[in-house]
Amino acid sequence: MQFGIFTVGDVTPDPTTGRTPSEHERITAMVTIAQKAEEVGLDVFATGEHHNPPFVPSSPTTMLGYIAARTERLILSTATTLITTNDPVKIAEDFAMLQHLAGGRVDLMLGRGNTGPVYPWFGQDIRQGIPLAIENYALLHRLWREDVVDWKGRFRTPLQAFTSTPRPLDGVPPFVWHGSIRSPEIAEQAAYYGDGFFANNIFWPKEHFQRLIGLYRERYAHYGHGTPEQAIVGLGGQVFMRKNSQDAVREFRPYFDNAPVYGHGPSLEEFTAETPLTVGSPQQVIDKTLTFREHFGDYQRQLFLIDHAGLPLKTVLEQLDLLGEEVVPVLRKEFAVNRPAEVPDAPTHASLLAARGTETPAETAQ
Repeated sequence: MQFGIFTVGDVTPDPTTGRTPSEHERITAMVTIAQKAEEVGLDVFATGEHHNPPFVPSSPTTMLGYIAARTERLILSTATTLITTNDPVKIAEDFAMLQHLAGGRVDLMLGRGNTGPVYPWFGQDIRQGIPLAIENYALLHRLWREDVVDWKGRFRTPLQAFTSTPRPLDGVPPFVWHGSIRSPEIAEQAAYYGDGFFANNIFWPKEHFQRLIGLYRERYAHYGHGTPEQAIVGLGGQVFMRKNSQDAVREFRPYFDNAPVYGHGPSLEEFTAETPLTVGSPQQVIDKTLTFREHFGDYQRQLFLIDHAGLPLKTVLEQLDLLGEEVVPVLRKEFAVNRPAEVPDAPTHASLLAARGTETPAETAQ
């Protein structure tokens, strides 16, 4: 399994001090967090994509390219790449370029986002969200796999004898996760292509995501990609830890209560009971995360949100130390117990290349 963190890149006042970091401070903090993630032995750093305050990551590939130059092993991903409002041609180009710069340490998660006004900002209609996601990815999928593309659709100008450049590194496109919190159509899309499905289950009860993941696994097998158990599943989660669980709850409560994503809604206790949010000791995080396999089956990627709601950088780095030293090593060991041999590992550039039966100098240089 792969373990990592994702950020939504919010610029939020610290409710305990009233201080708001500048955009520059927040952006540089995200880079520091990514470097720390590699230092403590995590596998993945993922950034969201947003085009509105209070969020700053409007250009994920720029940030990830910068982080690529400062890391050696970390897989660089997105927590959302907006397939609905980005031009699929530009996505194809940007992520292929990032692949080359990062030596293949790249994948991405496609989604529709959760900000309605972004659609008209980029000339699209939110009422066409699902058709946009389906059509744009159909084009993106072809652009990475066909050297010359002729294409015509509903939502952009036609392409005639078009070649996206640069071509994917070693001829292997970045692995794609389709992220969703509510749409069975996206689970179906992921299954159709044999791609990964990421259920960012940070908001709703597990029963909702059991249905989505169950649908994805069933349709993955229907389309001939393997058994339901061989489908590629990722999950999100949120944690805040201290050695003593009471200290964690007391320290995190003001941040939870004022968080831009879910503040001023359900209580901290209600939210921890109904969602993957865990506020407590490292052992409590381990225990709750291990239940995910009971609910969703063996899966390939677990990402945690740890840097939101105005938490100071020092606190976030302390969370990473706890994840790397006390939580993830135990999770790696426990998730490996009784894991069926036929359940695949999370795809990487190396494994996708090996599955194709070739290995190139670009890969062996990693």
